[in-house]
Amino acid sequence: MSGGAATASAAAPLRVQVLLFDGAEEQDFIAPVEVLGLGGRMSGGALTTTLVTTGRPGTVTCTYGTEVRAPGGWSPEKADVLVVPGGGYNDKTGPGVNRLVADQGFLRRLAAVDALRVGICTGTMVLSAAGLTKGRNATTHTGAKPDLAAQGATVVNARVVDDGDLITGGGITSGLDVALWLVERFLGAKLAQRVETVLEYERRGTVWRA
Repeated sequence: MSGGAATASAAAPLRVQVLLFDGAEEQDFIAPVEVLGLGGRMSGGALTTTLVTTGRPGTVTCTYGTEVRAPGGWSPEKADVLVVPGGGYNDKTGPGVNRLVADQGFLRRLAAVDALRVGICTGTMVLSAAGLTKGRNATTHTGAKPDLAAQGATVVNARVVDDGDLITGGGITSGLDVALWLVERFLGAKLAQRVETVLEYERRGTVWRA
């Protein structure tokens, strides 16, 4: 789908699920929720956003202690886009993405998802563990780029990397730019610009496209 031309509508909304887990970095998922929520509202419902856990509905405790309730469990059949935030990558024994990486059942489910996968910051490393970035163009947090390359991805030093059915963002605040790119790609450039105006935010860096 090309950026700048709307492809989602209120009659056929883009359904986005944002995955939450203990140790998730607050900024990684809050930024997309804010941008996509505003995009959905300003488009009259052409985009919906749902917070989900990897299992049953419940409350997660994020990196800095923020408790967030996810009203639903992950249901891949109800999502067109799955956003995976990062968090806790350097803490190999604590909560965060490393627990997802160690969960082989979850990774198998993730690999089988028929949806656009979006990795924010070290959330990309979860997608990598599921084999989704091997041989693909992707980015992640600067500190994790060597690991991403070692796992077979072609690392692109861009703020946002759009490789078709895989979109990744580099760094903690890149969720803003990734989400604005999603708005542009599916709801059109004019709406994305309007969302930027309301947020008083100007997009940073480059959107690299395959």
